[in-house]
Parts: sequence; structure tokens; C-alpha cells
Amino acid sequence: MSFFRTLAAKFGERYRRMSIQMVLSLSFTAVAAAGMLLMSVSLIWRFSSASEQLVAENSRRVLAQANLNLDSYLRRMMRISDTVYYRSIKNMDLAEGDLTAPLGLLYEENRDDLVSLAVFDGEGGLVAAVPLSAVKGDAAPVESDWFQAASRSMENLHFSTPHVQNIFDDPDYPYRWVVSLSRHVQLTRDGSTEGGVLLVDMSFNGIEQVCRDVTLEGGGYLYLIDKDGELIYHPRQQLIYAGLLEENNREAASYRDGSRLERFRGQSRQVTVKTVGYTGWKLVGVAPAGSWLASSPQPMLFGLTLLLFSIFLMAFLNFLISARISDPILRLERSIRELDKGLANVEIEEGGCYEVQRLSHAVASMVSTMRHLMDDIIRQEGQKRRSELEVLQSQINPHFLYNTLDSVIWMTESGQQKEAILMVTSLARLFRIALSKGKSIIPLRDELEHARHYMNIQQIRFKNKFVTRIEARPGTEELYTLKLIIQPILENAVYHGCASAEDDGVIRVTAYREGEDLLIDVEDNGLGMRPELAASLLDEDGPQVRTGGSGIGVRNVHQRISLTFGEGYGLSIFSEPDEGTLVRLRLPALSREEANRCQEGEVL
Repeated sequence: MSFFRTLAAKFGERYRRMSIQMVLSLSFTAVAAAGMLLMSVSLIWRFSSASEQLVAENSRRVLAQANLNLDSYLRRMMRISDTVYYRSIKNMDLAEGDLTAPLGLLYEENRDDLVSLAVFDGEGGLVAAVPLSAVKGDAAPVESDWFQAASRSMENLHFSTPHVQNIFDDPDYPYRWVVSLSRHVQLTRDGSTEGGVLLVDMSFNGIEQVCRDVTLEGGGYLYLIDKDGELIYHPRQQLIYAGLLEENNREAASYRDGSRLERFRGQSRQVTVKTVGYTGWKLVGVAPAGSWLASSPQPMLFGLTLLLFSIFLMAFLNFLISARISDPILRLERSIRELDKGLANVEIEEGGCYEVQRLSHAVASMVSTMRHLMDDIIRQEGQKRRSELEVLQSQINPHFLYNTLDSVIWMTESGQQKEAILMVTSLARLFRIALSKGKSIIPLRDELEHARHYMNIQQIRFKNKFVTRIEARPGTEELYTLKLIIQPILENAVYHGCASAEDDGVIRVTAYREGEDLLIDVEDNGLGMRPELAASLLDEDGPQVRTGGSGIGVRNVHQRISLTFGEGYGLSIFSEPDEGTLVRLRLPALSREEANRCQEGEVL
């Protein structure tokens, strides 16, 4: 049971992995093959049945002819018996005449079919006989079956089974096989009548010749039995008598006239029976069942070849038809796989049958809707990103502006007009660059100029407690960058690095190119920080660290760069306590055209 379950599981697994074309081809072919096989079995069965009927009809026809020949032969013997009785015995008084002469005359006329003619009285004594007349010494005619049968049924003729002639001495043929025809007769002697028996011994060769010339289909044969099933003739009679062969003659004696199938000694055969008139004998024809296949296998081979060719042709046609059905589905499936890979320009072919066309149309409509939705999502994401950037850029703490203006007022009141003018000028230029006509991506030189003005204001406020060196190395002159990304880093350097340091501080801003990237290093020699604290400044889950100036934290700068250019860009912080801090900004090296496209929201 487990074997069949495993086999079914394997078949089910392979079936699930089959393509739709293979499933359709195999299904159509299996159904067609099953139908053709069923039709072939039906035709074979009908042909076999028709052949059996043909064999049976042929056997009945052959047996009818054999019966006609045998009946003719027996009637001739009966006519001889009637001639002897009615023309000779009834017209002769045995006291006055002898029956030998008329018997001899009849014998000469029919010697090819007769062995002997004899008349016995009621006690078994010989009255007359030709051509054999010497009765054997041990012969007892009155005890013979033919004598007793004639005595019991006086009105009928009686035919015996084949036997060796054992009444008369026959020097030429001591073991001649005969069939005896006997009848009761009335003998006249001295005017009085007495009972007797007329014996006509027919040559068995005549009956044998009639039966031996019969041929049946498929090597069949014919045999003759009496009413009790005793064999009269059989083509292998000697083997049966010797016990080397068996025949179903006893059973056949009970069969009615006609054809039937019987099973004998493990073989199926067709038996046809015909009763011989006046005798009760039965002609039995035996033909092997299915002999039409054994005798002529060509029709079977031709039919099998035709069936295999038809199945092959049907499989080929089914493959073509299934391909016509499945190819549009496979093309649709390939298009969907290409869509799944992210390919944009994928055409959905709307072909095939009506249902597939409707499915393709639905998929094409769905893809079109998805593309519009994706465009809307991209547009919305761009708008969202610009909004986030605007929010981040707008987080400028007004305290820086207030403190700067307070410093300007204090300088003016204390007579430091030059310093006040310088601070106001730097503040104006600072805000002019910060506005940048609403653009978020500006030339690198403008961003560095913004950083200089910012540091000018801080140096005046902190009374030149630190110095600033801003450098743009060759190859960066024409590059563009996101605006307001250096100022928050400088704020950290001023408020957390140099403002609290005892020594004079140095802040360096260096812009340089590295491959396809633009790097901006902001380095100070301030107090520094622990590496884990430096790493937490960019952690989205950590607390926001703000400077004392603009209010735009380092993390916000990192987020602005990542949102604008992708996850590969942003800030890296390297710091050690008492050794200062290096903040490295990594951006793509944008040309003017690339900056314009990025400004419009395109992905680089």
C-alpha cells in the first residue's frame, strides 16, 4: 500500500512541475488513447465474436455436408437391407429354396461398401451368408449385441458401434473393422413363419472415408459417436483406445445440436454437434476457440500497428493544439516574470483564445494601473522628500540671529563700528547664500563662502579664540553640493570643540574629490569625544544632539544627504578625547547638469 502511495506522491509532484502544454498534451493523448483502445477492444471483441460465429457457421455447414454424405451412405445400406428382406426373404420358403444366390447378387452389386450379408434363425443358426459362410467355432451370434438389439426391437433397424468382425472366418482379413446393421425378419419354412435376424456388415472404411475428408477451421477435426457417447470414428481413435489421448465424447453425447464453447483439459474450444438421422449417432466438430488469431496473426499485427500509429498521430496533433492554447499563456507568464524582475518597458501580448485574451487584457490593464500608481508614489515620495528637506533646512534657531544682532548693537554702542559693519555684512551675505533663490543644491564655492561668513561672525563673537582655514582643492571648482551642510558641523566644532578649549583653536575645512565622490572634511583640535559617543550622534534611535547656534543637528545633516543622494552618502565622525574631531561629509561629485536634474527630483 505504501508503494502505491509513494508512487502516487511522485506522480503528483511531477504533475505539478509539468508545463500547461505538457499537461494538455498528456491529458488529450491519454483520453484519445483510452478511447481508441476501448474502441479497438470493442472492435476486436466484435471481430472475435463474428469470427466465432463464422467458425461455428462453417462448422455447421461442414457437419451438415458430412451428415448428408453419411446419411446417404447409411440409407444405401438400409436399402440393401430392405431389398434382402422384402424381395428375397419374404418371397422365399426356405424348405424349397436357398437365399445364397440373391444375397450373392446384392453383395456383388455393393461389394465396395459391404463385408458380408447373413441371415440367422431365431436360435442363432446360420441360414445363408455371402461371401463369408464359415462360422467361427467360438462364435455365439445369439449373444451378440446386434442380435439381441434386433430381437428386442423388431420394427427398427439397429446400427452397432465399430468392431472387429468376429462371426465368420476371414482368411484374407482376420481383423476387419465393421459396423453391423441388424433387423428382425420373418423366415418362412414349410409354410410356417419363424423369427430371424438379417445382418449386414458394412465396411468401416466407408464411414471413415466420409468423416476423414472433413476439415474444420484452425486445424479442427470431426468425430462420430453413438447415442451413448461411444466412439464410432475419431481421427486419433487408436491413441484414445491406447489411453494416450482423451476426448470429451461422453459429455458431447448430452449436447444438443448446434455450437457451443467448452473448456476441456485447459483449452477453450468450439464444439458443433449434428445428429445423424435414423441412428442416434452424433457428428461432433471441434475447432479451437480463437483459431482465427492463431491461424492468421496478420490482421492482429495490422490492427496493432494502426493503433500505435493512430496514437502517435493523435499525440502529435494534441501537442500542436495544446501549443496553440498554451503558447499565449506562456508568453503572458514570461511577461509577468519580466515585470517581476522590475523591467519597465514590458509589452503584454493579448493573443490566444477568448479567455486568454481577456486574461491578458486584465493583466495589461493591471500593469498600466500599477505603473500609474508607481509614478504617483514616486511623485509623492519626491514631494515628501522635498518637504522633509525643507523642514530640515528651516530648523534654523533664531537664537543665532538674536545673539548676532545683540553683538552688533553692543559693538555699535561701544564704538566698534568696523567690527559691527563686518558682522552685519557677513550676516547679510550669510542669509543671501542660505536663501539661494529657493534652491537646495548650490555650487560648492557658495557653500564654502557661506561657511567663511559664518566663521567670520563667530570669530568676532568669540574674540578670535580660534582660527579657520577653508580650502577647496583642485578639481572641485565646478562641483555642486547640498546647501547648509557645513555650517552645522562648524557649529559643533565651535561650541563643543574650540569654545571650551584652553589653547587657541584651529578649524579646517577641506573639500576634495575622491573618484566619483566629493568629500568635505571639517576638523578641529578641540576637546574631542569618545568613539562610541561619536557613533551615537548618527544613530536614528539615539537622542538628538544640537549645537548652540543654528539648531540643525549633525544627524539632520546626515539625514538630508541620505534622503537626497541615497544610503551610500552622509557623514562619518572620527574622534578621540583631547585629540579633536574629524567630520567627513561624502556626497556625489555633481556637475551642473546633474545638479539641475537632482534639483528637479530625478534619481541619479
